[in-house]
Amino acid sequence: MKWETAISDYTYYLRIERGLSKNSIDSYRRDLEKLHQYLIKHEINTTPEKIDEELLQGFIYELAKTLQARSQARIISGLKGFFGYLIFEEYRKDNPMELIEAPKLGR
Repeated sequence: MKWETAISDYTYYLRIERGLSKNSIDSYRRDLEKLHQYLIKHEINTTPEKIDEELLQGFIYELAKTLQARSQARIISGLKGFFGYLIFEEYRKDNPMELIEAPKLGR
């Protein structure tokens, strides 16, 4: 499955099945597009079904250089949901985000 297809299918799912607002869906889409652009920038040829935890950790490490902890946590949460969706739709058997923790948020 191509990234564009996976992102489109996921945003459709978020709108129809989960009933999320347009702003929420747009945020999820932008986060997934950031991941896709990271892969392109680093010339990593992988699909949503094949990407592994190590590549995702590299992406998150790069995000951490420019984003605050709250933004990182939101993106990590969104990625966990995306890969959970791929499991639900039987594109994957595992969630490569399962062991990746979001940064601790202060109060």
